[in-house]
Amino acid sequence: MEKLSVKEVETALSKAMHPEISYSLIKLGMVRAVKVKDSTVSLNLVLPFLHVPIKEDLERLVRESIKKLGKNLKIEIKTSEMNEEEREKFLAMARDGWRL
Repeated sequence: MEKLSVKEVETALSKAMHPEISYSLIKLGMVRAVKVKDSTVSLNLVLPFLHVPIKEDLERLVRESIKKLGKNLKIEIKTSEMNEEEREKFLAMARDGWRL
């Protein structure tokens, strides 16, 4: 397998659409600090609130999107909470792109 780049991971995640909002996780500012070392991809999944009910769904979406790049990749996801300014921007985009 060729060496995977951060750009390739970010491109794959730019196609990962939030399940309830018509924007990608990247566009919503929910994915940060993507790193690739050997066959390990690590990133920070930034949530508007730490205990959102769809946290596991979002983590699964991230894993599935990255797995498409190579089945033998190890994926490490750290979660954190948005600060107030980030959350306000996220919620404004959520209102604009709400699908439910």
